[in-house]
Amino acid sequence: MTVKRNLALILTVLLMTGATSVYAQPKDTARVHRLPDVVVDGQQRRIDNSAPVRVIGSADYLRLGVTDVADALNRLAGVTLRDYGGAGGMKTVSVRGYGAQHTGVSYDGVMLSEIQSGEIDVSRYSIDNVQSLSLTIGDGDDIFVTARQATTPAVLAIQSLTRLPADLKPHLTAQMRLGSWGYANPFVRYTQRMGRSVALSAVGDYVYADNDYPFRLRNGNVTTIERRSNSRMCSGHAEVSGLWTPNDRSSLWAKIYYYDNDRQLPGIVQYYTNVCGQQLHDRNWFAQTRWLYQASQRLSLRLTAKANWASSAYRDTLLPDRRDDATYQQHEYYGSASMLYAPCRDVEINYAADYCYNNLSSSLATDRRPYRHTLWQTAAVKFQRQRFTALARVLWTLCLNGAHRGDAQSDMRRWSPSLSLSYRLMEDEELYLRASMKDIFRVPTFNECYFHHYGSPDIRPENTRQYNIGLTWRHAWSPRLVAQVAADAYLNRISDKIVAVPYNMFIWRTINMAKARGMGVDGEARVEWTPSAGHRIDLSASYTYQRVANRTDASSPHYGKQVPYQPLNQGSASVGWENPWISLSLHGQAASGRWATPNHYEGTHIGGYADVGLTAYRNMMVGKTRLQLRADVENILGHQYEIVAHYPMPRTHWRMSVKMEL
Repeated sequence: MTVKRNLALILTVLLMTGATSVYAQPKDTARVHRLPDVVVDGQQRRIDNSAPVRVIGSADYLRLGVTDVADALNRLAGVTLRDYGGAGGMKTVSVRGYGAQHTGVSYDGVMLSEIQSGEIDVSRYSIDNVQSLSLTIGDGDDIFVTARQATTPAVLAIQSLTRLPADLKPHLTAQMRLGSWGYANPFVRYTQRMGRSVALSAVGDYVYADNDYPFRLRNGNVTTIERRSNSRMCSGHAEVSGLWTPNDRSSLWAKIYYYDNDRQLPGIVQYYTNVCGQQLHDRNWFAQTRWLYQASQRLSLRLTAKANWASSAYRDTLLPDRRDDATYQQHEYYGSASMLYAPCRDVEINYAADYCYNNLSSSLATDRRPYRHTLWQTAAVKFQRQRFTALARVLWTLCLNGAHRGDAQSDMRRWSPSLSLSYRLMEDEELYLRASMKDIFRVPTFNECYFHHYGSPDIRPENTRQYNIGLTWRHAWSPRLVAQVAADAYLNRISDKIVAVPYNMFIWRTINMAKARGMGVDGEARVEWTPSAGHRIDLSASYTYQRVANRTDASSPHYGKQVPYQPLNQGSASVGWENPWISLSLHGQAASGRWATPNHYEGTHIGGYADVGLTAYRNMMVGKTRLQLRADVENILGHQYEIVAHYPMPRTHWRMSVKMEL
């Protein structure tokens, strides 16, 4: 087996599992010699050369003081998080002002779906089971992806823990986390290799929280201390994954996932009353599988399939006629085929075709029972020679819309091109210049088209074109001192922009803004310094400037105003010190003020904020058990602020956890 073949196989299994076993056969004999198993544990921190890619791995969670997925995303440049507060508050992510519906989220390489609202609640995914979070803006260097992954301006990839043990013994991880206001979160994970070719893992966690945190309510000169009401949550999730590698050319991976969250929805904070009776019961299960086959050194094939079911039961116990009570159910069936071909050393070609069927039904009398057939096809070419890389892709989208009752949205079809370039400026320095362009559009969600109070089939697709130019630099003065920097400037032109304004946590108003323009800069930097054995210092920072303004009518008084919930400035910073005693991490995020409405009406401005936290932790061995103790204090300054209007965030709060690995 040639060296190139060995490297290709190692990289393939790493991508699928995060760990590998290497086998070799000498060329000069017919006998096969098995080498000892090698487990690769760890991850390489990199900045993509062709497009902005932000990565946070499991090794960073302690050093950066990350407490959950939403907290991790807050550290990434270009990301705006909407957070309703507390452990049970919905958390969605948008990138460079595009909106949460225009940010794709994948879980273990397969895109997640929410055809009803288009927003993926990232609080559903436990940070304890996430190996890495990576945000790609535009098209990254990897062209061997599904067609669906090319349909959004940015993709957040959530990769679950997939490291395999080197032995055949069962491995168990158990954790208990407790926190303020009744927060309790047990977590358990089981992993085992069943021989050379089969591995299994099972994960389960449960979260309970009262979320009745205090907040200040100011009414003129009068200030009172109130408590959030109707905020309890009770959620759990379980997933089982399996990997089968029958030979060194193919691998089959599968996952079954279930999530259940029965929670109360705190209403907006109003003067003289804090009473709310809204409740929401979310359930979701999906099964997904992926088969990878390396036919030769030049040709690889990948097949992906997924079935998804989701249910949301909304209730308002305060309404006498319960007129808003409703249950929604959505189904999705998805399949993808992708091929990667390398005709020569410098060129790679990818073709992918995806099909998806979605439908939505509800208990409402006004339900139209909409459905949608979607076909995506992409063709991509990547050329790489010495210091220059070019990637070109074209996406074709066909949407066939229908409804069993009433009018349906019109069918849609469109070509969407993209281009990415990068050039290494100096041979002896990792300094890259990159530029990219991507043209893409977003099909309106079913809520935006059909929801009985606020949707309309006349809502038009949102069209975007993004331009990006940036620099990346990595330099190692020595193995003990490494720095990495990335900076990008961008321009986004958006027509028929769909803007969502919250009515409550479950219902949003949507409008077409016709035209908007986004421009800004974002950057991140990180320094890793190991001054002596047992000590390590990590410094990291990110900054984002985003100007996303209405550009519809120059004569309008609203022309040039910032779109809702988009701060002009935001950033984060952290310093971590690992040592043999008690490791520490001091971290914080800050954002400038923003507006809750597109027209900037009086009284709808939301003030800026700064949130600072402290993490202390220690890892130790007790016999053969690895033990981790951790304590977090968030918002240590006690600052009260809002991210969504009239939904106050928690003030100072704490969490403590004990983790054991057997």
